[in-house]
Amino acid sequence: MKKNLLSRLLIVSIAAAILVALSLPVSHLVATVVRDQDSLESVLADYADDVSRLNAIRVQEIWAVPDSPDDAELQLVELLARARRDQLPVSIAGARHSMGAHTIAPDGIIINMLPFNEMSLSEDGDVLTVQAGALWSDVIPFLDRHGRSVAIMQSDSSFSVGGTLSVNAHGWQAKRPPISSSVKSFRLLLADGSILRCSREENAELFSLVLGGYGLFGIILEAELWTVPNEWYEVERYSVPAERFAEVFREQVDGDEAVEMAFGRLRVTPKSFLEDAVLTVYRKTSQVSEPLPALTESALDPLRRVIFRGSVESDYGKRLRWNLETTFGEKVGGDFVSRNQLLNTDVSLYANRVEEQTDIIHEYFVPPNQLEAFLMLAREIIPRHSTDLLNITLRDVREDNDTYLRYADQNALAVVMLFSQSRTEVAEASMREMTRELIDASQSVGGRYYLPYRPHATEEQFLQAYPQAEEFVELKRAYDPGTLFSNQFYDKYLSWLGVDE
Repeated sequence: MKKNLLSRLLIVSIAAAILVALSLPVSHLVATVVRDQDSLESVLADYADDVSRLNAIRVQEIWAVPDSPDDAELQLVELLARARRDQLPVSIAGARHSMGAHTIAPDGIIINMLPFNEMSLSEDGDVLTVQAGALWSDVIPFLDRHGRSVAIMQSDSSFSVGGTLSVNAHGWQAKRPPISSSVKSFRLLLADGSILRCSREENAELFSLVLGGYGLFGIILEAELWTVPNEWYEVERYSVPAERFAEVFREQVDGDEAVEMAFGRLRVTPKSFLEDAVLTVYRKTSQVSEPLPALTESALDPLRRVIFRGSVESDYGKRLRWNLETTFGEKVGGDFVSRNQLLNTDVSLYANRVEEQTDIIHEYFVPPNQLEAFLMLAREIIPRHSTDLLNITLRDVREDNDTYLRYADQNALAVVMLFSQSRTEVAEASMREMTRELIDASQSVGGRYYLPYRPHATEEQFLQAYPQAEEFVELKRAYDPGTLFSNQFYDKYLSWLGVDE
C-alpha cells in the first residue's frame, strides 16, 4: 500500500513538474500574441517608403503600369518622354523590399510595376517568360501546375521578378551562382524610349549592367528564365560547432550531387553566441513514390510566427526558438518535401507589425575558409551595440560571371543577419556604427557586403567592396546621359564618381 502511494506521488510530482515547465513557454507565447498586433501606419500622401519604414521621401508621383502589355509599353514610353521634358527623375518599384531607398527618386516619379505580371512557359517547360511585376508567389503556383520550379530565387516568395533581377539576388539553392545565371534574356526599355533584347549574345554589356544594376539603366519589361523540375527532396539536419560549419558544408553539400538546396542557422542566444550551427540539407530522392503534393499553407505557420516574434527583445524567446528549431527543424516538418513547397513561403510569416520597430537585414559574403574568422569578429562587434539580433542564416553562393556590379567575385558563404531595431535616431546611429564595423570585418577576411540594405557603408567602404563602380557609372552616363533613372542609392554612392570637384 505504502509502495503504491509513493508511486502515485512520484507520478503526480512528475506531472506537476511538466506543467510548471510548460507554463513558462505557454505564457511567453501568449504574451507574444498579445504584443504582435498590427499597428503599422500608412505612408503620408505624396511620400514613398520601402520595407524598412526608415526612408519616407516626398515624390511627385507614383505611377502604376497598366496590366495590358501593349498599353503598358506604349504608356511607359510616353511617361519617360514626359519625365525627360519635365526633368523628373524616375525610379522603378516592385515589392519594395530593398531597404536603402533603391526604389525611390526624391521629388521624382516612381513606376509601380506590380500590375505587369503575365507569364507563359515554353512547350518543353524549360523556359519561363514572365513580366517584371510578377511576384514569385504567383510564379511558383504557375510552374507547379506544370511540374516545374524556379531555378534560383530568395528564400521567400514575396518579391517581384524585376526587383530580384535588379538586385541580382541569390537563394539557398546549393552550388549555384546568383539569379543572373538562370536568366536567358530580358527586354529592356531604355531612357530614350527604345526597347532592346539583352542576353549573353545580344547587347551583352547591358545584360551585365542591368542584372544587379538597381534600375539605373532602364526598365526590365519581361525576362526569360530557365526552370528546373519540381521534385521530392529528403531533409537531413546536422548540428555542428560554428567553427566547423564550412568544413561540414563542404563534406555534405559539395561532395554530394544529389544535394539541391541547403542553408545553415547560427545560435543567437547570449550564451554560446554564434558558436553553434545547424546545417539543413535537401537531397533529391527516389524513396517517395507518391505524386508531388499540391501547394498548401502549413498549419504550423501561425506557431512558427509566434515563436519567431517571441524572440524579439527576449533571451528566453531566443533560447526557445533555437531549441525548437534544432529539435524539429525550421522550414517544413517531415522528412520529405517538394521543392515548390519549400520556396512557397511569404515574408509576412515573420515580418514585423509594430509601428515603433522595424526589422533590418545585413548580408556579408565571406570565403568559406574565412567564415570562423569573420564570426570571431562578429562575436565581439554585435554585443557592443544596442541592437537585437534575431537570426543568422548561412547560404551558399558560387562565383558570378555574368554581372558587372558583382558581389560574388568568388565562391562564398553568405552570412544573412536579421535585426530588430527601434525607429529612433539613437537606434539608427547605433545600427550605422555597427554596420560599418561589420563591413570592415568582412573586408578584412577578403569578403564583401550586399548593397540592397541600409545605406550605412561609407563611400570608402563601398569603393573597396565594389572597385568596378567607377566604370559602372561611366557606362550609366553613356546609356542614360540625362540621368533619367535614379534613386537614393545612386545619389549617395554613385552620382559623384568621376565628377571633378
